[in-house]
Amino acid sequence: MIRHAKSDWTFNLPDFERPLNARGLRNAPMMAERLRQYKTTPDVLVSSPAKRALTTAQFFAQTLKIPANQIQLEEHIYEADVHTLLKLINTFDNHTSTVALFGHNPGISLLAAYLCPEFHDQLPTCAMVHLAFETDNWAEISGDSAHLKWFTYPKLV
Repeated sequence: MIRHAKSDWTFNLPDFERPLNARGLRNAPMMAERLRQYKTTPDVLVSSPAKRALTTAQFFAQTLKIPANQIQLEEHIYEADVHTLLKLINTFDNHTSTVALFGHNPGISLLAAYLCPEFHDQLPTCAMVHLAFETDNWAEISGDSAHLKWFTYPKLV
């Protein structure tokens, strides 16, 4: 799970249309490179269609050499609660083993905590949390079913 990079509040735009700010534009490619160095390449990128999340996903796609047109937009991620995000995860194709989910707080942080009893943090902007499950069936994923593999964010060197 990846929280979108830092967004810009200086423009008088609807929340959905807020772009990344200068820090976000620096952090997204840096964190995408960090994911590549962790040798974790997702099979699928699933993103909120909000501009800041989609732009973050596009940086990851570029770094991971995944065609940007293969980013799956999921409108229900925007402003989603844990139940909505879990329902989405439960529909993932079982032929897919690794998914990068780009979303927003508080939902993405609450989902990580719901799925993984070891995880108690809030995801700062552009943070990544890698969770692993004992099942290959996405429909079986539920509360307390994940193990924390790693958690990282831009200010963590």
